[in-house]
Amino acid sequence: MKITLINISDSGGGAPVASMRLLKALLSEGVDAKFLVQKKNSSQDEVISIEKNFWDGIKSKFNFLYERLSFIFFHEKDKSVRFAFSTANSGTSIAKEPAVLQADILHLHWTNSGFLSINDLKELVDLQKPIVWTLHDMWAFTGGCHYAGDCDHFMVRCGNCFFLKNPAPKDLSYKGWLRKEKLYSNADNVTFVTCSGWLKNIAQKSALLKNRPIFNIPNPIDVTVYKPYNKLDARKKWNININTKIILFGAANINDRRKGIMYLVEALQLLKTKFEPTQTYEVVIFGKNNQFDTSQLPFKVYELSTISSPAALAELYSLANVFLMPSIEDNLPNTVMESLACGTPVVAFNTGGLPEMVDHKQNGYLANYKSAEDLANGIFQIINSENEEQLLAACRNKVLNSFTNSNVANQYLKIYKSLLN
Repeated sequence: MKITLINISDSGGGAPVASMRLLKALLSEGVDAKFLVQKKNSSQDEVISIEKNFWDGIKSKFNFLYERLSFIFFHEKDKSVRFAFSTANSGTSIAKEPAVLQADILHLHWTNSGFLSINDLKELVDLQKPIVWTLHDMWAFTGGCHYAGDCDHFMVRCGNCFFLKNPAPKDLSYKGWLRKEKLYSNADNVTFVTCSGWLKNIAQKSALLKNRPIFNIPNPIDVTVYKPYNKLDARKKWNININTKIILFGAANINDRRKGIMYLVEALQLLKTKFEPTQTYEVVIFGKNNQFDTSQLPFKVYELSTISSPAALAELYSLANVFLMPSIEDNLPNTVMESLACGTPVVAFNTGGLPEMVDHKQNGYLANYKSAEDLANGIFQIINSENEEQLLAACRNKVLNSFTNSNVANQYLKIYKSLLN
C-alpha cells in the first residue's frame, strides 16, 4: 500500500505541521508513504517538491500572486479578509507526478494559495484513484471562505458573501460554490476526513458534502518530542523570570483575525484590574507579528517571534503556567495539543474543536464564547488551582489517550485498507 500525502508545504502553518506529523506517524507504522508539496523546507527524504528548478519556483510565485492580486483588486472587502478567502483559480497540475501515479491512495490536505486550482483537483479525481481529503478548515464546502463565521449560506448555496466588496446573489462565492459542485459531481472516489468532530458536524450540514462519507480523525503529535520539561530549568534557559506566573500565547500568525488578539488584550487587562491586581504576571508571546503592539498588554512581555524547533516549543510550553488561546474560530489547533502534551493547561473559548481537547476545569478552562471576562476568570482559576499536580497530569493524559502518532495513524490505516478492499 503506497500513500502520497499532498499539501502546499511541509512547514509554516497548522496544516503543513499536521501533515508532516501524519507522514512521520505513518512511517513509524511501516507504511510506504510519500509527501508531495509545492515547496519543500525540511530534509525529510520522503518529502518531494514539485519545484524542480528555478522556473518551477517562479511559476509557483506567479500562481500565488495571480490568485491573491485578482482577489485583492476586484473582490476584497478589506485587508482583514485578505487570506480568509481562496478562489483556487490558479495552480499547477500534479496529475503526472511520479508520486501521484505510483500511489495507491492520494491523501489531500491544504492545497490553496496557488498550489492546486479546482481544475487541478479535478484532474486528481479523474485519475479514479481512492482519495482521502483531510479538511483543516471549511474551504472544501464553501464558495471560497476558510471559516464562515456566522454565515450559513454554505448549507444551501453560497452567494451574498460578506467577505466580498460587492456581495450579490451570483458573486464570486456563488461561482466558487458551483465549481465545487461540479468537481464533486463525479467524485465518488473521495472520502472526507475532518480533524475535529465540530468540523465534521458542520460539513455534514453543508449542501456540498451532506451526502458524502465523512470521518473524524484528529491530528497526531509526537509525545516523545512534546513532553514536560523542568519549569525552572526552562525559564533559566530562556531568561524568563522564575518568580512570576507566566501566561503563554502563540500562533503561526498572531495577527490572524481568528486568533482573537483583541480578547487577549481585554482579558489580561481585566485580570490585572479585577481578578488579582496584586499578583505578578508576565506574558510570553511567540509567532509572526507584523502589527500587534505588545505595549497594549498590562504586564511585562517577552516577544520571541517565530519558533520553528519542536524542542524549543516544548520548553516554552513547559515554562508557562497557562497557555491562553482566545481564538474565535478554530478547528483543532496544534498549539493547544502541544501545550497539553507538555503538561500545561489551556484557557480557551468554548468554540470550534477546542472542547474536544480542553476538558473544562480538568486540563484547562473553557470560557464563554467571546467573553473576555470569563477568559480572565479562567486564567485566574487555573493559575490558582488547588489541584495543580492533578491538573497537569490530566493535560498529558488527554494527549496520550487521544492524539498519539500510533493512535491516529491506525485510524487512517483502517480507512486506507477499506478503500482498497
